[in-house]
Amino acid sequence: MRSPVVTVKELSVVLGGTKILDGLSLNVQKGEFLGIVGPNGGGKTTLLRVILGLQKPTSGSVKVFGNDPIESRSRIGYVPQHLFFDRDFPVTVGETALMGRLSRKSLFMRYGREDRALADQALETVGMTDLKKRQVGKLSGGELQRLLIARALAAQPELLLLDEPTASIDPEMKTTIYDLLDNLTQSVTIILVTHDTGTISRKVSRIACLNCRVTVHDPEEITSEELSGTYKYPVDMVKHEGHT
Repeated sequence: MRSPVVTVKELSVVLGGTKILDGLSLNVQKGEFLGIVGPNGGGKTTLLRVILGLQKPTSGSVKVFGNDPIESRSRIGYVPQHLFFDRDFPVTVGETALMGRLSRKSLFMRYGREDRALADQALETVGMTDLKKRQVGKLSGGELQRLLIARALAAQPELLLLDEPTASIDPEMKTTIYDLLDNLTQSVTIILVTHDTGTISRKVSRIACLNCRVTVHDPEEITSEELSGTYKYPVDMVKHEGHT
């Protein structure tokens, strides 16, 4: 039997005297596309930080590829919700994608031909080859999110973590990004944090409802009542037929 990519056992995290995660247990298998939904402050980003090795558990344990998260960090790609930068700074799309190779480089090592080829391949994957020389500050919100995905993919991760990648973009671009992620599951395991409870139901393999504690469902099993209990206010579900 294959070992899970991520194994979370009885994980609790207390920050500033507040319990953010409480006895959470969860396994994520290779090739899975897990969607995590829940209210603001429910612990979603904290869970990603623990998996990345940026936040230590108060109790319990997390293993990534069977090791401590810090030891596995080079095998993980991360896409943040926002990129804070000076929009006037003259960095290009191609240069930003290439930065994804930094996790594979030793200090003071220069980018090589393979690094540039992999960055170009990542841009092609997200459909941004034609924008390679454009200044990042000139991108739209949706283009910037696709670039952040490309930057993560350039490192050739085996596990991709995304924190609200469609939070500030229009519905059409959301669909484009979710279709892209769906295609990526052929080569990478994905954990996606999102508020798009209806949209992701046709893409993910499982949905985890997280509000300090976690409940995991197959997409067809989750109900609006379950989501409302997680969010503590009414939430509408959109039912999708089939999978494309």
